[in-house]
Amino acid sequence: MFDSNYNFTCVERFLRYVKYDTQSDEDSITFPSTDKQKVLAADLAEELRQMGLQDATMDEWGYVMATLPSNTEKNVPPIAFIAHIDTSPAVTGANVNPIIRKNYQGGDIQLENGGFVIKVDENPDLKNMIGYDIITTDGTTLLGADNKAGVAEIMDAINYLITHPEIKHGDIKVCFTPDEEVGRGTEKIDLKKLGAKYAYTVDGSSRGEIEVETFSADAVVIKFIGKNIHPGYAKGIMINSIKIAATFIDSLPKDSLSPETTEGRNGFVHCTSILGNEEATTLKFIVRDFETPKLKEYEEMLKNLAEKAVEKYPGSKFEFQVIEQYRNMREVLDKHPQVTEYAIEAMNRLGIKPIMHPIRGGTDGSRLSFMGLPTPNIFAGEHSFHSQLEWIAVQDMYEAVKLIVEIAKVWEEKS
Repeated sequence: MFDSNYNFTCVERFLRYVKYDTQSDEDSITFPSTDKQKVLAADLAEELRQMGLQDATMDEWGYVMATLPSNTEKNVPPIAFIAHIDTSPAVTGANVNPIIRKNYQGGDIQLENGGFVIKVDENPDLKNMIGYDIITTDGTTLLGADNKAGVAEIMDAINYLITHPEIKHGDIKVCFTPDEEVGRGTEKIDLKKLGAKYAYTVDGSSRGEIEVETFSADAVVIKFIGKNIHPGYAKGIMINSIKIAATFIDSLPKDSLSPETTEGRNGFVHCTSILGNEEATTLKFIVRDFETPKLKEYEEMLKNLAEKAVEKYPGSKFEFQVIEQYRNMREVLDKHPQVTEYAIEAMNRLGIKPIMHPIRGGTDGSRLSFMGLPTPNIFAGEHSFHSQLEWIAVQDMYEAVKLIVEIAKVWEEKS
């Protein structure tokens, strides 16, 4: 049983952490992509040391790692709990002003600035939050619950285990990562140093979520090459690469295979940028599907359409590049069913209904799983992330803390 008299620290920590501007930068070539992420990382490492985790460090890349040593005689596999410290490049994370709205009684939530409204019809989970305390922004920034809520919940769970030594557990590893929001969160991670055999990212949304399946993902870069000349002398000579790219874009499927026309388990092909001039135009795509072999089908389609586009402009050519990004983590997690089963058992013990559905996206758990660390994702309680409409319920944060503790207990009992 969880100590009903325990004074949760996750909210106080969260309100403190969101004051750090840790926005990552997708155009940066450094790692981490912004130095300001390391300010919070260094403080988290010091906080862990003050809690008693003497091995807590921040490495040169901004990864924070620490160990809560085992207190059982059983041989329990080391388990890691992971969260990322950066916030999305989409909306500023500077000067965050979090507001706690106590005892929510339903209805839309009007934010103080910018005319933003958190609408119930766009946030169905609000219907389950009656009587809860909701944390939002004031409308000028994002909140940073993605993923500082997970950071705060892991810290609180470690605090609970330290202050309740009667709870038996194996080695509990803590890991806070940079640059997850720009797809580089595992780029420099030292898994040997972390020393975990299994892990959980604490970065999900609705209470009860366990995510064990993601898209498989590739990027495709297509460069159309034309021929430029002064437009006053272009007759019969110029081949405008922008027009080739436009012809290609117009040939893409219009009623399928794009994010706005797909849902559920349907994959998509999505153009994310176009940059060019008469001489050369580059298009960037992301290609997604839950079935990895389908990526090649989509990529062949794109290549065939590119070939047809340049055929209409004699003398032009194109370059085609596929970049592997990540793979469906279920391919790994199915080989280690206990990782998911123990999280489900922990939820059932706490009276939390498990919610299992595939992620139409990816997580660090995808890459970590294929790097040899099976890592499903569990809920942190964050909602409407990457926007000024971001929100989280205090009570969901408490439940996430309880879940982390209970997962640690289940692993010890089952070992």
